[in-house]
Amino acid sequence: MAIHREEDTPNPMSPTPPGQPSPAPGTQGCGNPAVPADADATNVSILKGPREEIVYVPCIYRNTGRDKPDFLATVDVDPKSPHYSQVIHRLPMPNLGDELHHSGWNTCSSCFGDTTKKRNRLILPSLISSRIYVVDVGTDPRAPRLFKVVNPEDVFWQCDLGYLHTSHCLGSGEVMIRPGGFVLLDGETFDIKGNWEKGDKSPPMGYDFWYQPRHNVLISTEWGIPKCLGYGFNPNDLKKGRYGRRLNVWDWTTHTYVQAIDVGEDAAPLEIRFLHNPDAAEGFVGCTISSAIHRFYKTECGDWAAEKVIQVPSKKVEGWLLPDMPGFITDILISLDDRFLYFSNWIHGDVRQYDISDTRRPRLVGQVFVGGSISKGGPVVVLRDEELQSQPEPFVIQGKKVPGGPQMIQLSLDGKRLYVTTSLYSAWDRQFYPDLIRHGSVMLQIDVDTEKGGLTVNHDFLVDFGKEPGGPCMAHEMRYPGGDCTSDIWV
Repeated sequence: MAIHREEDTPNPMSPTPPGQPSPAPGTQGCGNPAVPADADATNVSILKGPREEIVYVPCIYRNTGRDKPDFLATVDVDPKSPHYSQVIHRLPMPNLGDELHHSGWNTCSSCFGDTTKKRNRLILPSLISSRIYVVDVGTDPRAPRLFKVVNPEDVFWQCDLGYLHTSHCLGSGEVMIRPGGFVLLDGETFDIKGNWEKGDKSPPMGYDFWYQPRHNVLISTEWGIPKCLGYGFNPNDLKKGRYGRRLNVWDWTTHTYVQAIDVGEDAAPLEIRFLHNPDAAEGFVGCTISSAIHRFYKTECGDWAAEKVIQVPSKKVEGWLLPDMPGFITDILISLDDRFLYFSNWIHGDVRQYDISDTRRPRLVGQVFVGGSISKGGPVVVLRDEELQSQPEPFVIQGKKVPGGPQMIQLSLDGKRLYVTTSLYSAWDRQFYPDLIRHGSVMLQIDVDTEKGGLTVNHDFLVDFGKEPGGPCMAHEMRYPGGDCTSDIWV
């Protein structure tokens, strides 16, 4: 693997092309530079490496009615292999009910150049049990083994935290995990070192985070109050402050909470991504319930602001939980060359590709439906749709009608293959897509046109987690051993 250096928001009802914003609003804060001062579209950090051959995928049994532990699946994605698109190894966890969710590495590109650092441990925090599993993927990458377990009582007593989610390696060689605050682990022993955050101020909720030391900043997001999320989505929780509405800005050097950026009531901002160019002082965040993409950026006077740049219109429907069905943006990523933004609408059922050459005016260039709740012949009838002329056909691949909708996404290093899984979170899977619980989720591959833009499902690739030996399960986030678009942070 080689490394090279080469609020006024748009009105979603306005007559602009589907998925595109209205003309950019006026500057906010102290000013809104259109591009970073020392970055251009052709001078970005590009990570090049061999084509991915295997992918690690956490698989969940919690809330399925099956008394099985979650496991880490190794999936063969090499088209030359006789085991292509098959699970070739399963590493079961030693406990029940963990709810594995996201994962991270012991080291990444922030440690590049330090020959003592090897990407040989995958960190698996548990959303419900608050355990941390450290998996050895270096000894035999195709057959990972458990290296260490950090117990939840240790996390609680040493950090007073739980509901563990996002894991990122740091340039210091440490590992940081985000629940409400931040748990810091030693990057070699994986012993708990304590809390990263300092000071008396802290945001009320937590979820994802991304950092950029060149701009002395870490920005975190908010999903909602854990005790509310644990039982599924309750519309009665809306308008009561139980879902997040802020991007929370931290001073990277002092570890203190310095600013909140409001992106709207009940927006529920989840996944956040800086551009990969380490000099770029901007990025994007996906808001789930409001179904909007906001661009965040550093202003001319040094604080941070956000503006809505994409709004997915809700659809007027019958036969669903609410009369207005949001897209439910649940995952986003940015290609390594910072040219394309991708995101998934878990409820509507589509994956989208936007050209972000102009970060303030993303342009929709690719879209494909791979499931969702608005397919023809289902219980939902769409009464009004600002984007589609008719409801999409049910998504069938290799004779299987896919339950659920596109959720987690991961892009190949060359940007030509987008992998998709369909499970969000077991309690919400059970509520929104009961067939997903009964029949299991899937992993798909979408071919990407990296020249003009465009998405096409690869019908030769299907991993059906409904056929697992332990019974159907829920597959979530994906990681490549060599690095990917959502784990590497440059310093």
